[in-house]
Amino acid sequence: MRSPLILAAGALAIAGPAHALHPSPLVEAEWLDEQLGSDGLVVLDVRSRIDDGGDRDTFEAARIPGSRYSNYTDAGWREGRDDVAGLLPDVADLEKLIGGLGIGNDDTVVIVPAGTGPTDFGSAARVYWTFKVLGHDEVTILNGGFSGWEQQGYEIASGPVGDTQAASFEGSLQESLLATTEEVEAARQAGEQLVDARPPAFFTGETQSPATRVPGTIPESANLPHDGALTERDGAYYLEPERLQANIDESELDRGAPTVAFCNTGHWAASGWFQLSEIGGFENATMYDGSMAEWTRDDARPMHLADRGLVTVGELAE
Repeated sequence: MRSPLILAAGALAIAGPAHALHPSPLVEAEWLDEQLGSDGLVVLDVRSRIDDGGDRDTFEAARIPGSRYSNYTDAGWREGRDDVAGLLPDVADLEKLIGGLGIGNDDTVVIVPAGTGPTDFGSAARVYWTFKVLGHDEVTILNGGFSGWEQQGYEIASGPVGDTQAASFEGSLQESLLATTEEVEAARQAGEQLVDARPPAFFTGETQSPATRVPGTIPESANLPHDGALTERDGAYYLEPERLQANIDESELDRGAPTVAFCNTGHWAASGWFQLSEIGGFENATMYDGSMAEWTRDDARPMHLADRGLVTVGELAE
């Protein structure tokens, strides 16, 4: 694993206002309502088909005033390479994507998911992680997403949205946030924490993603499902920090130990990383964006299934 990540987000302030240019990782609708219109504040709506979140038409029909739109699944936030889905694109491609949304290096970005489900929250977490991995720390997620904003009765805008003037955005790759397959294997052999953010059936091997060659998990990993601290209230899904902390404690994870979050394709893992690093207080957390899709490319890689124990990818693929 690469050099430690030092958590710089500071104490959470989700219950009240924060400075517009230094938000906590997770903010509430009340905070955003107070900050709308502030110089350098960009509200980025990333709704997509995940959890029936919507698309551009949905965004234009109802949105947070002044927000901009980028479809998480279609705009280029992730890419496939060498038969592995969900990988981080080249820095230059992400710079073009982000700059094309009119976002510059001095802007504070509020990422707005649909708020329609736990997997949808992962969309915001993955975009948040992408900004962080590019060295842009002025980023936060709206808890409850657009559904929460709407359900709480805040102002809604509608109608076609014009083109946004492009801005210059320059990224600086923060390798300490991105774990490679080799680093994950080294972390496993060193006894460091590997956290599988998938639902339990994937962790045990009862269920398999079509993105992976075989079922199961990386040996010696712990399971902290991405959806364990997300709850539905009045039609919107919220991350509950207190519930998350309880889940972490129950899992007996060490907040001070090097930790890698993974899943199938780096989506649920982004939610897991966000919860561990930005909310849970883990001081050295990184994410394996290739996750099980990349891990299972090699027949020699070890796997663990609840009903079979330790096997190799090749043995399971036979």
